[in-house]
Amino acid sequence: MNAKQPFDAVVTTHGPTILRVCRAALRPADADDAWADTFLAALEAYPKLPADANVEAWLVTIAHRKVVDLLRRAARQATPVPDLPAVPADTVTRDLDLHNALAALPDKQRFCVVYHYLIGLPYGEVAEIVGGTAAAARRAAADGIANLRKTEGLR
Repeated sequence: MNAKQPFDAVVTTHGPTILRVCRAALRPADADDAWADTFLAALEAYPKLPADANVEAWLVTIAHRKVVDLLRRAARQATPVPDLPAVPADTVTRDLDLHNALAALPDKQRFCVVYHYLIGLPYGEVAEIVGGTAAAARRAAADGIANLRKTEGLR
């Protein structure tokens, strides 16, 4: 019988992975919000999670839904900005080439690439998260990688 980890240990273990998922799809400030929303939702649902469940895949599923919610919400709202800084302070040290290349991919390709290649989930679990079959998830990830290779600076 598997005993469940305390929730704070789950956050410590999987927090960086979930932050990578959120940052791959969202701006840094939105990614932090999605990360927090993911763990708030997970905290509420964690007592009902079976002890033998794949916690990482479960958290990625929650994060995926939070990311989609934020993307949909952002698409419906205009954000007035008085002045744009030359370089946002929180993105100076990040790999913006990869971030921008991922952001340019269609949603399904981006999610499949992130969940399989950055998080390491098998295609079957990726398919459960994004919908469709494992073969479709594999195809979308392959198309996404091919598109990333075409992007200048990622060859």
